Amino acid sequence: MQNKAVLLVNLGSPDSTDPKDLKTYLGEFLMDEYVVDIPRPFRDLLVKGIILNTRPKKSAEAYARIWWDEGSPLIILSQQVQEKLQAKLDVPVGLGMRYGNPSIEHSIKELLKEVPNLEELFVIPLYPQYAEATTRTVMEKTLNVAKANNWAFNITFQEPFYDEETYLNALANSIKPYLNDWDYFLFSYHGVPVNHVKKTDPTKKHCQRVEDCCNKHNESAQKLCYRHHCVVTTNKVVEQLGLSKDQHSISFQSRLGPTKWLMPYTDKEIERLAHEGVKKLAIISPAFVSDCLETLEELGLEGKEEFLEAGGEDFIQIPCLNTNDEWVDTLVQYCNTFLNKFEPVQEI
Repeated sequence: MQNKAVLLVNLGSPDSTDPKDLKTYLGEFLMDEYVVDIPRPFRDLLVKGIILNTRPKKSAEAYARIWWDEGSPLIILSQQVQEKLQAKLDVPVGLGMRYGNPSIEHSIKELLKEVPNLEELFVIPLYPQYAEATTRTVMEKTLNVAKANNWAFNITFQEPFYDEETYLNALANSIKPYLNDWDYFLFSYHGVPVNHVKKTDPTKKHCQRVEDCCNKHNESAQKLCYRHHCVVTTNKVVEQLGLSKDQHSISFQSRLGPTKWLMPYTDKEIERLAHEGVKKLAIISPAFVSDCLETLEELGLEGKEEFLEAGGEDFIQIPCLNTNDEWVDTLVQYCNTFLNKFEPVQEI
């Protein structure tokens, strides 16, 4: 195992809550063609001409509401997971961020200091459900960095694990302590534009083109369909928890611009549930494995304010898997599955 290593990759975070750092971070994030997938001249105009001149200050204020003394919650939690995983593996474990620091390139260079003769790198994008704006951009960035540096080692990526049993067990078990105290459970996933989902359907006939498409089996169309992955994750967890149809629903958050995004929208769903008489609402974010701005501020703070203002009585944002031991053991299993491929066959 001396020529192998593991790299965890999460979304990333600004270096601080200073608007200048937010401008740098948002610039890298929003200029990614897989995040804002419009032609480059229009992306330049939208991001550099408008968003980066208006949004950094507001985003900095939002980050300040959830920032920890040690730094960014997402970074700190990811580092803690890295440390716990490293303690259980015999190969070096690195941690990189798709945007911000530590970068994927920096993290691989650090691993190469430990394993100069690296031959096999196992990369785990920390996203259970596949999306071009998450999983694919991590894969593309990693491969481009390797090519630019003329690195010859092999790179293997963990497959999306939205329907994988140990991940689902960890997620369901993290929710179980809340079952008796809350009336309704809203599964809120990060939003993506509808056209992102349509693009991943190679048949061009099913996803977002057929009524109730996510619940109608089409293996070819749904293999990389983000919305389908979200539905499958929710359905399997709900089954484990024994929740009825009138105790849960799915929504999507964090939309940007005039483009049509996946629906229903989380903020609208929160208001609807309060208006329809739900008094105690628990919200879960299965698209995120680490708490971050989108969970702690957008849901935990803004979502709570929206729910209470709409007539709800109590609200909780159930923490992400974060450093949950069962989640770490899930990552151990993925790593060992990869590493065991290189174990020598014992002759009998």
